[in-house]
Amino acid sequence: MHQRHTTRMLSAVLLAAAALTTACSDESLRVTNPNNPDIQTVYSTPRDVEAVVSRLYQQMHNGIYASSDAIWPQSMTMSFESSSQLGNFGMGTRGAIPRSPIDNSIGNNVAAGNFRDFDHLMRNARSASNAIAALDTFIAKNVSTGSAQRDARARAMAYFTLGFAHGQVSLLYDSAYTIKPGEPYDPDNLLPLVGASEVNAWALQALDSAFAISDRARGLTPEGFPADWIGVSGGVDVDRFRRIVRSYKARYRAGVARDAQQRAAVDWAAVIADATNGIDSDHVLQMSSTAGWSLAVLAQLRVSTGWSQMTPFILGMADTSGGYQAWLAQPLMQRTPFLMHTPDRRFPSGATRGLQTAASGGNSRSGPGAASMLYFRNRPSGEDTPAEPWGTWYYDNHRFWGVGAAGGSGPFVAMARAENDMLAAEGYIRTGQVALATPLIDRYRTAAGLPSVAGITNTTTPVPGGNACVPKVPQAPGFTTTACGNILEAMKWEKRVETSFTGASQWFIDSRGWGDLAEGTVTQWPVPWQELFARGFSSYTTQDRAPRGTYGF
Repeated sequence: MHQRHTTRMLSAVLLAAAALTTACSDESLRVTNPNNPDIQTVYSTPRDVEAVVSRLYQQMHNGIYASSDAIWPQSMTMSFESSSQLGNFGMGTRGAIPRSPIDNSIGNNVAAGNFRDFDHLMRNARSASNAIAALDTFIAKNVSTGSAQRDARARAMAYFTLGFAHGQVSLLYDSAYTIKPGEPYDPDNLLPLVGASEVNAWALQALDSAFAISDRARGLTPEGFPADWIGVSGGVDVDRFRRIVRSYKARYRAGVARDAQQRAAVDWAAVIADATNGIDSDHVLQMSSTAGWSLAVLAQLRVSTGWSQMTPFILGMADTSGGYQAWLAQPLMQRTPFLMHTPDRRFPSGATRGLQTAASGGNSRSGPGAASMLYFRNRPSGEDTPAEPWGTWYYDNHRFWGVGAAGGSGPFVAMARAENDMLAAEGYIRTGQVALATPLIDRYRTAAGLPSVAGITNTTTPVPGGNACVPKVPQAPGFTTTACGNILEAMKWEKRVETSFTGASQWFIDSRGWGDLAEGTVTQWPVPWQELFARGFSSYTTQDRAPRGTYGF
């Protein structure tokens, strides 16, 4: 009973500090504690509600990024975005080959990480729903936060976070519940669990509401959404907010697919419409150890190669030396690292490892310079930490190491413009409009030193470059040889490289939908046992596994 009581309370409260008060049975001893406010007190005035709303996006961001014991580190190793043999945070557990199921029994060694995203997102979704209901009640009584525009801003932000929470949950878990404004919390009659597609549909509806309401927030001085609300230095104006909303809609609509068949069946016309009206520059959040925006996940992965290093499975496709093909031909547990040579400027160049290390900044652990295109470094050999043979390589992703070097402060790309552009490009490719996809792909491809794909009008023509083409894709039936990829593979390459270590679980979500995961990889997380036990249900283990995919992994 204690566990059930605790979990239900977590679903009901505003934030960690806003717990329901418990009264003594003796009325004469009842005392109000102003440091432990009840929900009615938290929502007692429009300005109080506005204060709640102003912190929701930050709370959800920190639920995903502020602890390494979360879904993202697990999904990194599952999708080859990163490699680690450590059992910490489920990285080695999830990344091991052959793949294993996700243990959802009480006390399993990844229980905290499996629960964290679900807990933080759904708990704060309840807060967003409560805030919307409270604001609507105040507005109906002609009680305002200060103006109609200010009311609209708070309501738009609350709907955005409501959509964000449900959207993120729908991408990761097989089911959840939908929280809608005006639906009271009843610990004895919990909202029913529904499938991920239904949770995703509600997320899109909530984002539609955020978009529509935000237009009524114009005219504030200053206009827009403040930095502490949205995490962006200087805040964002209404038009930028609306672009962010549409980009998240495109992400969620495409990303909910659990396999290649579902991905092909996505409403790509709707994805194109949102993405082409989405962000036109990176959505960059300002991490701050003092303002409470955390990137603890990447700070931890920066500590040593044991926590994170690259694996050639995907990134080796940029190699033009023959090293990747030789690596594929070796038995899985006997593979050896190789020096990659590539025209892609996002990787270090040089004929030797020493030259590539020097080009990467040598012993510096401060990340790439402001004007550098290098997302990956060839580390000094003294920092090597052998792991699984197929997961051991010379390269690290150091894009955001500057945040760790600065004590937790600095810019982080929560959503890259490239993600948005590649969603549109994928939509164009899948709807037979390849010529519209090529300039979007070239925006990143040619800047990185790769030859243009302009002129490709179908999905069979290989990308240019001849023996030096990128990407070189493993070929059936043996998958020990490679060939130049087509326009879809060119899009996938740009999206992977440009979204690496951005947007939590981005590689996993895309690889799942593209059919690129290693055989046997679990495609979604079960509802955590903590939530199931609160409902009186038994825990279960998901059986949804990826088949042998595109690259034969």
